[in-house]
Amino acid sequence: MVQEKVIVIDFGGQYNQLVARRVRECNVYCEIYSYKTDIAQIKEMNPKGIILTGGPNSCYEDNAPSYSKELFELGIPVLGLCYGAQLMMLLLGGKVEKAPVREYGKTEVMIDTKSPLFAEVNSTTICWMSHFDYISRIAPDFNVTAHTADCPVAAAENKEKGLFAIQFHPEVLHTVEGTKILYNFVRGICGCAGTWRMDSFVENSIQEIRQKVGSGKVLCALSGGVDSSVAAVMLAKAIGDQLTCVFVDHGLLRKNEGDEVEEVFGPNGPYELHFVRVNAQERFYEKLAGVTEPEKKRKIIGEEFIRVFEEEAKKIGAVDFLVQGTIYPDVVESGLGGESAVIKSHHNVGGLPDCVDFKEIIEPLRNLFKDEVRKAGLELGIPEKLVFRQPFPGPGLGIRIIGEVTAEKVRIVQDADAIYREEIAKAGLDRIIGQYFAALTNMRSVGVMGDERTYDYAVALRAVNTVDFMTAESAEIPFAVLQTVMSRIINEVRGVNRVFYDLTSKPPGTIEFE
Repeated sequence: MVQEKVIVIDFGGQYNQLVARRVRECNVYCEIYSYKTDIAQIKEMNPKGIILTGGPNSCYEDNAPSYSKELFELGIPVLGLCYGAQLMMLLLGGKVEKAPVREYGKTEVMIDTKSPLFAEVNSTTICWMSHFDYISRIAPDFNVTAHTADCPVAAAENKEKGLFAIQFHPEVLHTVEGTKILYNFVRGICGCAGTWRMDSFVENSIQEIRQKVGSGKVLCALSGGVDSSVAAVMLAKAIGDQLTCVFVDHGLLRKNEGDEVEEVFGPNGPYELHFVRVNAQERFYEKLAGVTEPEKKRKIIGEEFIRVFEEEAKKIGAVDFLVQGTIYPDVVESGLGGESAVIKSHHNVGGLPDCVDFKEIIEPLRNLFKDEVRKAGLELGIPEKLVFRQPFPGPGLGIRIIGEVTAEKVRIVQDADAIYREEIAKAGLDRIIGQYFAALTNMRSVGVMGDERTYDYAVALRAVNTVDFMTAESAEIPFAVLQTVMSRIINEVRGVNRVFYDLTSKPPGTIEFE
């Protein structure tokens, strides 16, 4: 698919995915690349604009991430954010030093509204700062276009060359007019037409899938979650009965979920799919026995998934392609789409074995964020109740159980989670809260029930609000609802005597526990 593109060059910033997500909100396609990407590859991509991310280093130190000065001579507009701004100044002849006053958090910024980057932005606006270095001298031919009480260069520009540097982070929601600033850059300065739309993406993807598959046979890894469901329906529309959907019940699903998935996608469901259900609960429990390390659990589950698919493929006959519901955050968090550290391996990205018995893996949603996947689902005509179903990770309850996974622990977390989801729905919060679930901690503690001592597990309740699943804040659930959930779990779920509510945001935490 030929698409105008803005690229993000990642210097290890925690907000790299969020930068790309905000650009896409401007209907401009955006991808993330490491600062180690060769300049020749950048030229070949012919981007309409380039954005340099923040990062944890000081750009003037030895071995700090850097880039070729040639980047600023390509005639392509460049926007540097935080570290990216400082690096731009340093490479072009300015000076960056340790700041006498570090700025962190919401900061009042005074703006030169004549700058095209700040068109229709208020002359005084609130932005999110996070820096301990500062630009002490701007590069030649640049002008200062914003400052704060403690930061003399909050923004600078060389308008003639299309080079812009800002010390704050426009991509985070705390920067009140951040989206407007990014819109000014990609749509105004870069001249992007804004053609990245979900209807055209779906149509083009279906055409590309038909062309790629030809007369081949395709096996789809169907979990019943939003991502794999959208991928399955997209493939069904593209190639019809050449597709076989295999649903592996690994024993790590939510309560009754296996039957619910079969009801929707099975022979009596609304979609005309070849559907195979594989009950492999004991097989997965055996593989996970004694394993406590999260990354190891993820990789075991991922590899076992592929082995099951290979076995099913042999039963079906020659299968040419495997389809997965991999999405863009999976790729980036697994360390494959930028320069950030590996946050966690996703079973459908980092956990695949080296030798897979398929010609090729098709990942039609690989470049989409979660909310974009939902939009694609609606474009495909998938009912809202499926499209807005609670997200569920591929490794399932395996990463919502801290420590070793056993059938008994699965029962506990399934029952607790079912109660939690039921009470959230009763309170009318199920479409208000972004994501919510129960997890089983590895902590056991003393309690008293029925005048007897107990020594049982603690369940942790998680609920977050998020737009793009890149950042998230703990949801404010009414205390009465939490009390009801706590009481029901302790009284109805054998093996639990404490219930916690997790207040952690993302970052520093992740939405899932492992």
